[in-house]
Amino acid sequence: MFKKILIANRGEIALRVIHACRELGIHTVAVYSSPDEDALHVGFADEAVCIGPGRSIDSYLNVPAVISAAEITGVDALHPGYGFLSESAYLAEVCEACDIKFIGPDPTVMRLMGDKARARRAMKKAGVKVLAGSDGPVDSFEQAIAIARDLGFPLIFKATAGGGGRGLRVVRSFQELEVAFRTARHEAETAFGIRDVYLEKFIEASRHIEVQVLADEHGGVVHLGERECSIQRRHQKLIEEAPSVALTDRLRRKIGKTVIDAAKAVQYRNAGTFEFLMDHKRNFYFIEANARLQVEHPVTEMITGIDIVKEQIRIAAGERLAFKQRGVKQRGHAIECRVNAENPNTFVPSPGVIDTFNVLGGPGIRLDTYAHAGCTVSPFYDSLVAKVIAHGRDRSEAIARMRRALDMAVIEGIETTIPLHQAILKDPAFIAGEFDTTFMERFQAEWQRKRLAKAV
Repeated sequence: MFKKILIANRGEIALRVIHACRELGIHTVAVYSSPDEDALHVGFADEAVCIGPGRSIDSYLNVPAVISAAEITGVDALHPGYGFLSESAYLAEVCEACDIKFIGPDPTVMRLMGDKARARRAMKKAGVKVLAGSDGPVDSFEQAIAIARDLGFPLIFKATAGGGGRGLRVVRSFQELEVAFRTARHEAETAFGIRDVYLEKFIEASRHIEVQVLADEHGGVVHLGERECSIQRRHQKLIEEAPSVALTDRLRRKIGKTVIDAAKAVQYRNAGTFEFLMDHKRNFYFIEANARLQVEHPVTEMITGIDIVKEQIRIAAGERLAFKQRGVKQRGHAIECRVNAENPNTFVPSPGVIDTFNVLGGPGIRLDTYAHAGCTVSPFYDSLVAKVIAHGRDRSEAIARMRRALDMAVIEGIETTIPLHQAILKDPAFIAGEFDTTFMERFQAEWQRKRLAKAV
C-alpha cells in the first residue's frame, strides 16, 4: 500500500480523498492556489504545497507545478479527483516517468476515452450500440451538411474532448447548422484547447443512465449498478439518483453485462463510468466514458456500501478486487442534490463569503462539502458548494429525507440553488419518476411563471 498520496485537486473532492486516505493510514499532501491557503483541504492534509495564483491555468491545471509538489514531498502516488487534470493522459504519463503512481486508468485508455469520437468507434467495435453519427471529427461546414443530409435532424455537435456541457450544440434544421458548427468548435477550443467536434443523432426526450465500473490490474471487472442523471440543465447534471426507476431487473442485468464487456474490450483499469442515453423504447446508446471518479459517486456508495475512492487506491496499489459481481448488493435508494453558489432563477454565479453555513445531517443524510461559516466561495472555480446525499429504504423515503435536509439548511452570504432543488423535489412528475432529459425545460418555464405571478 502507498505511504503518501498527493491530491491534485481542491474543495470537497480533495477532502473526500483525504477521508479515504486517513482510513487507510496513508499520509496526504494537498496542493493549493494562493486564494485557497485557508481552505479545509489544506488544513486537514498532512502536508500542503502552494502551486500558484488563483487562475486554474496557473495552479490546479499546471502540470509542472503539480509534479514539482509531488517530487519535493516524496509521494508515491497521485489522486486527481474529478475535473481539472483528472482526465489528463499527459499528467498520467509524467507521473509514470517520475515513478509516481497515477490513481486512475493508464494513459493509453485515458487518451482513447478522452476523445469521444474515438471512444464511440471503440465501443462500436466492441459490439456496444452507439447513436448514428460521423465516423470522426467534422472538419468543415460542407462535411457537416453532407452528414446532416444522410442522418436527418435533430442532430447534436459534441466536442471530442468535451465535458461539463461545453462544446455541445443541438441542431434541428439546415438553417441552424453553420452557426451551431462554428459555435461548438469555438467553445471546444476555448474550454479544452481542441476545437474538434463530431456529429451525432440527438434523442429529444431520453433518460441519461450511467454505470459505475471498477476494474483491477489483474483482469477483475465489476459494475456497481446504474445512476439516473436525467435531471440536468444545458447538459449539466443537477440531481442524480441510484438506482434508476426506469430500469427493470432484466434491463439492469443487460446494461451491466454490456459495460463489463466494454471495459474488458478496452482493457480498462481503476474506476470509471460508462454513460448511455435510453430512448422511449428502452434502447440503450453509448455516448461517452469518463475515465475518472464522478461527482455523483456518493449515491452508488450509499446503496452498495462500497467506498469507491478506497477501491481506487487499492487497485492502483496492485491489489485485486476483494469482491466478485455477485458480492455487489444494492440496498435502498439514494439521491444527490448539487448545491451550487448560483442564483436559483438565473444560474448566475454567486461567489462571496459565506456568513452562515448550517446544513444538518440526521438519519440517512450525507454531506460532502468544503464550506463553513467564514469561508470564501471563489469566482475562480466551479460553483459547487456542497453535495447533499439522502439514502432511504426506498425512493419515497430518500426524497422525504432530502426535502427535510434542504428545508432545514441555512446558508447565508451567498445565493444557492437550494430553492430550485426544493421545488423539483415537490414536482409530481419527479416524485412519480416520470421524467427525462427535457424535464428542466418544462419545469423551469412553469416555475418562472409561478414566480412571476406571485410577484404581481
